[in-house]
Amino acid sequence: MTGKTRCRLHGGADGAGAPIGTDNGAYRHGGWTKGAVRARRQAARLLKALQAAGPSC
Repeated sequence: MTGKTRCRLHGGADGAGAPIGTDNGAYRHGGWTKGAVRARRQAARLLKALQAAGPSC
């Protein structure tokens, strides 16, 4: 399938699909943007590390 401009199985061309971000009509609040997901994952990792460290008292 190398050198082809369309997927042999699905027919989608490169760049096909809905626009990203606010250009997409289904965009609502940004809660699932790449940046928001990244921030939640970083916060979860920090909380997990703090919990593993135990109480600081």
